[in-house]
Amino acid sequence: MTSEINHLRPQPGPQQKFLKSKANIAIYGGAAGGGKSFALLLEALYHVTNPHFEAVIFRQLSTHITNAGGLWDTSFEIYPQLNAEPRITPSRQWRFASGAKVTFAYMQHEKDKLNFQGSQIPLLMFDELTHFTESQFFYMMSRNRSTCGVQPYIRASCNPDPDSWVKNLISWWINPETGYPIAERSGVIRWFIRDGLSAGAGDNLIWADSYEEICEQQNLTTPAQLMLPKSFTFVASKLEDNQILMQTDPGYYANLMNLPTVEREQLLHGNWNIRAAAGLYFKRSQVGNILQVIPSDVVEWVRGWDLAASTGEESASTASVLIGKRKNGGYVVADVINVRKQASEVRQLVKHTAQADLAKYKRARVKICLPQDPGQAGKEQAQSYRKFLAGFNIKITPELGSKESRAEPMAAQWQAGNIDVLAADWNDMYFSQLESFPESKFKDMVDASSTAFMQLELGNLRTRPIRR
Repeated sequence: MTSEINHLRPQPGPQQKFLKSKANIAIYGGAAGGGKSFALLLEALYHVTNPHFEAVIFRQLSTHITNAGGLWDTSFEIYPQLNAEPRITPSRQWRFASGAKVTFAYMQHEKDKLNFQGSQIPLLMFDELTHFTESQFFYMMSRNRSTCGVQPYIRASCNPDPDSWVKNLISWWINPETGYPIAERSGVIRWFIRDGLSAGAGDNLIWADSYEEICEQQNLTTPAQLMLPKSFTFVASKLEDNQILMQTDPGYYANLMNLPTVEREQLLHGNWNIRAAAGLYFKRSQVGNILQVIPSDVVEWVRGWDLAASTGEESASTASVLIGKRKNGGYVVADVINVRKQASEVRQLVKHTAQADLAKYKRARVKICLPQDPGQAGKEQAQSYRKFLAGFNIKITPELGSKESRAEPMAAQWQAGNIDVLAADWNDMYFSQLESFPESKFKDMVDASSTAFMQLELGNLRTRPIRR
C-alpha cells in the first residue's frame, strides 16, 4: 500500500485485486507479509462518507488488536488522513466526519458470537480467519445486514493452516497435491449455497461457477430463493507482492527464511498442505558439530526441565536438558537426563542436579528453568520448588501454546546448523526423540529443550564466560 497525505491507494497486484473484488465474501492472503491487515483497513474507506455505515474488524483476542504494529496501530497510518477520530471506550473505534464508524472487536470463545445478537453490520471483516471457528464465521453472516444503502459483504485475511476449516472452504483455489495456491484461479469468483433447502438434505456447501449455474442446478425460482446464493473468492498473496515492506524492512524476508521448515513453507510460500511430521523439526544430520569437550566460550547456561511424576503404579518420564549459548552466537547441548521416577524422587533429582551444575559451572551460574502447569495445582507446585531450591538461580515459566510452537525457535537454529551437541551416551536417545517429534508419544526431552532454549533467548541472563 502506498500512502501520501490525503492520498491512499493499494499496491498493484493481489492487494488491488482484493480491494476491487465484487464478491459477497473475499478472503485475502495465504502467506505472511502480503499486506493483508492493511487491505482490510482500506476496505472500509469505500463507504466512510455514508453517515449510517459501520464496519467491524474481528481478531480472536483483544491483545491481537492492540499489540505493537497490530491493527489498532496500523489504523493510525490511514484514518487520521481522513480526519477520523479514535475512541477507546466502550470499544476501540474510529468515527469519521460523516458519522461512519469502523469498530475493532474480538471473539475469543465460541459463545462470544452471541454478544452480537441483534447487530447490523454492513461490512464484516475477520483478520486471521483461521483463528475463528466455522460456526462463528457463519453465525456472524447472519449479522451481515444493512439498511444504509451499502450491500452487505464480508472480507477476511488468513495464513495457511492445514487443519483449519478454511482450507476446505478455499480448496478450489488450492492445488491439492502441492498445497500452493493456483495462480490463475486467484480472484476468480464462484457461487455457493447451503445444502439444506429441502427435507433430508445435508449441511454442506454446494458450489457452481456462476450465479446462473447454481440457480439452475438447485432449481431456485422464487424471489426469496434467488437471494440465497453467495459469491465467493480467494485472492492469494505472498511477501513478494508487498514491495513496500520488502523495501522498508528487507530483513523480514530473512526472518521468514530462518523459520523451521513447516512455518517457512506456510508463511513464506503459502503452503496449505504441510504440517508437522517426524523429521520436519529436528534431524540428527542437521547438528552443527558433535563436540568431544565442552567449549570454553559458553557465556550463558540454562537447564530446562520437563517435570513428570507417577500417576499410579507406573512412574512417568522426567527430562532435563542443559543448553549453553556461546560467544559466537551458537549453542551447545551439554547434558540430557531422561528417567522414570516417583514424585519425591523427581524433587531430589532436580536438587542434586542443581548442586552438580553449581559445582561444575559455578562461574557461569546455571539458571534452572521449571515449567508451571496451568491451574492452582501448578502454582502450588511452583511455590514448593522455589522454597526447595532456595539459593539457586531458578526461573519458573508457564507453559503457553502448543508443544510444536514452543519448539519452533530452537528448531530454526537446529535446522540452520547452529546447535552443537556434546558427545555422550545419551546422544542416540536424544536424537531419536527429536527426530520423531511431534508424532511420537514421548516429547519430554523436546519440551525440556524448548524450555531451556526459550529462556536463553528471553531470560536476560547475565553470566560470565567460563574460564578453563
